[in-house]
Amino acid sequence: MVMKSFAPHSGEEIWSGEEGDPAEAIAKAREAQPEWARQPLAYRTEALRRFANIVREREDELAKLISMETGKPHWEAKTEVGAVVGKVDISINAHNERTPTRKTEGAMNTKIAVRHKPHGVLAVLGPYNFPAHLPNGHIVPALLAGNAVVFKPSEKTPAVGELLAKCFHDAGIDERLVACVQGGPDVGKAIAASDDIDGLLFTGSAKAGRLLHRAFADKPQKILAIEAGGNNPLIAWDVADLDAAAAIIVQSAFLSAGQRCTCARRLIVQEGKEEKLLEKVLKLVDRIILDEPFAKPEPFMGPVIDNDAADFIQAQYIALLAKGGKAIRQLKRLDENKPLLGPAIVDVTKARDRLDEEIFGPVLQLVRVPDLDAAIAEANNTRFGLAASILTKHPEEYERFWAEGRAGVINWNKPTNGAPSTAPFGGIGISGNHRPSAFYAADYCAYPVTSVESDLCRATIGQGLADPVMLED
Repeated sequence: MVMKSFAPHSGEEIWSGEEGDPAEAIAKAREAQPEWARQPLAYRTEALRRFANIVREREDELAKLISMETGKPHWEAKTEVGAVVGKVDISINAHNERTPTRKTEGAMNTKIAVRHKPHGVLAVLGPYNFPAHLPNGHIVPALLAGNAVVFKPSEKTPAVGELLAKCFHDAGIDERLVACVQGGPDVGKAIAASDDIDGLLFTGSAKAGRLLHRAFADKPQKILAIEAGGNNPLIAWDVADLDAAAAIIVQSAFLSAGQRCTCARRLIVQEGKEEKLLEKVLKLVDRIILDEPFAKPEPFMGPVIDNDAADFIQAQYIALLAKGGKAIRQLKRLDENKPLLGPAIVDVTKARDRLDEEIFGPVLQLVRVPDLDAAIAEANNTRFGLAASILTKHPEEYERFWAEGRAGVINWNKPTNGAPSTAPFGGIGISGNHRPSAFYAADYCAYPVTSVESDLCRATIGQGLADPVMLED
């Protein structure tokens, strides 16, 4: 089956290729993995550093392809390539810190050792919003630990996935160890259902994450790491700098055209004290440049990934209005034939039966509440639990929000989408399954093995044995 990929901003075909064979890729990965795992850590580390150097050399090529295939501004695509490069050293440090070899002294001159082993063959299902950085965040630590990887890029960004895999191969890493298997949902399901993988590392929607969790429910022998989205709250309370707060709100809600799992979906403000801040936010929103990725002047936002996504976002926006939401800034589609959506803000304070869903696009919901108690309650009024932030000049308000807020990332006077790769990244609720990625990815890429060791056999049984003399009698 032939697959194709098109630039969302122009409709230009930029890639075509054949659907892959999951079973063949998994079998080859299984064949190559033991030799890779037997190599010293220094050997695998050096191979991954070569990979980082190759990506660095191909920065322009990879950044251009990311922009072409996702529609994100070229400046933003460059930051994604930088994150791919930076992930290698971060993963090396994390591997050394999270999975070190430890030895202690035990009784009778024995030694107790804790070492880590790779799982074997791990599948990686990648998303389209960060088609290089996010799968790379699974692949690098998995390889470093000694695993082989079967990688299925999103069917919406196959070209970036293919180029990312080629960078690993050009670094001298066997093609069987990073097998790029192209395909749509059916190929992803086949990989996930395979009895021959030892685990699956997933980044994508909460809906898909729940389906995977059910599918793996009777497979406790397989590791499953889910990184899903969020209906993320941003509380703007008593801020010292309204201009800075407005900039943080706009960045939180509309960076990457709202296609980040950490984007703010709900802005929570204090009723009666919010108008000056909202005025600043709206002025900034009205200045946002929305254009194709290579336009001059550089845009803040590009299109969403494709027309299907744009149609779905528009349907979710209309549903908010139908439930009583009031559009402060309408969701506008610049061209019916292209997925260019302008930023929207909807006051849902009086809306009926608001759905607790992630709108994966440039739509921010405004909720007005009377006090901080109500603000924290509204922030926690979700099944998700990925990211949250509070803007306030009062440390005690942040400390309270940190203590009572339910999320895996809780920021203070920073955007919701400010999550460093040098720290763990993951959510609670339906935003994940308690397998945080980023710095903690090493935890799910290897398992600990405890060994009690002695040079000689030394053992006696001191209790419960009959006297040998009595047995002779």
